[in-house]
Amino acid sequence: VQLQASGGGLVQAGGSLRLSCAASERTFRRYSMGWFRQAPGKEREFAAAINWSGGMTSYAESVKGRFTISRDNAKNTVVLQMNSLKPEDTAVYYCAASPMRLTYALPEYEYWGQGTLVTVSS
Repeated sequence: VQLQASGGGLVQAGGSLRLSCAASERTFRRYSMGWFRQAPGKEREFAAAINWSGGMTSYAESVKGRFTISRDNAKNTVVLQMNSLKPEDTAVYYCAASPMRLTYALPEYEYWGQGTLVTVSS
């Protein structure tokens, strides 16, 4: 599965951004999808995940209530809507696909997109 993330950019604190991830294959619907992020000098961390049907989601505590993950299996896309952005949300955001059930564990994701940079200014 090839993944292409887009939608990053520069936004002021309190603003919103919508990240999209397009998958290359129709088998996309077999995978749980996740968004991870990596800030400068830090390890990549989990942000949000959604199961194959879209019926279950999981969020890191740091983004809960501000970010929303969704997917459209007919269009092979997953979206991360980010609201009330904070400077500490600044990072490269990666979408990833896992054959496992809903998971926040990075090693369980097999396929990764190239990342899209989100910069939140104060």
